[in-house]
Amino acid sequence: MAGKKKSPASLPRGMYERELLRLQTELVRLQEWVRAEGTRLVVVFEGRDAAGKGGTVKRVAEHLNPRVARIVALPKPTERERTQWYFQRYIAHLPAAGEIALFDRSWYNRAGVEHVMGFCSKEEYRLFLRQCPVFERMLVEEGILVRKYWFSVSDAVQQERFRRRLEDPVRRWKLSPMDLESLTRWEAYSRAKDDMLVHTDTAEAPWYVVESDDKRRARLNMIAHLLGSVPYHEVPPPVLELPPRPPSTGYVRPPRDLQTYVPDHAAGL
Repeated sequence: MAGKKKSPASLPRGMYERELLRLQTELVRLQEWVRAEGTRLVVVFEGRDAAGKGGTVKRVAEHLNPRVARIVALPKPTERERTQWYFQRYIAHLPAAGEIALFDRSWYNRAGVEHVMGFCSKEEYRLFLRQCPVFERMLVEEGILVRKYWFSVSDAVQQERFRRRLEDPVRRWKLSPMDLESLTRWEAYSRAKDDMLVHTDTAEAPWYVVESDDKRRARLNMIAHLLGSVPYHEVPPPVLELPPRPPSTGYVRPPRDLQTYVPDHAAGL
């Protein structure tokens, strides 16, 4: 019987940060190509709770223009949205020409949490599995570039990340009762993920699995794969020069006591 795959050692921080900056510089070049060519790019980030999706999305978007690259992280649907065609509210967030949409969770909620937790009917779930490949094929035929990443985390690492979130006051908000419920439904989520891949891993819009027990490796691997999957090229930036500062025309700044300044909190550190 084969043993478990041994996890690689965590990348040293210095090596990780250097390579991350290099990849983020390439992401800026990708962004400028998307804008210049009028390309539409959709990147879907999915996976279990605490698998590292949100952190990776932040690193992807960190140095990008928010008017070009938008993070789409939708709340639970409203009462009106529950009566719409399931994909309808996601369509409103698809990119126009020259835009990138980064979906921090997506329409695949129906194949995961909604199905496992009983938030949709069995018929709604089966209908999603039939319609999703058709929906994504339509996106690709429309000319939209679609990239889908599943972040895979082991049960032991997920539990440890949940524990750290419970103890960390600045990350406590990331943990919800629904997240803790997922610990007791590990196998149900595993089966749901397997069924989802069987039905939606298509030639037009394939899934790419990112091993994410090591967050640093996961971020670098995902970004490098995205860059390698898009046929972008460097777009020469416009030539810009700082103009000379014009001579003073006699402007005098108003006295400081006429304005209310923020107290110097830093001075007391």
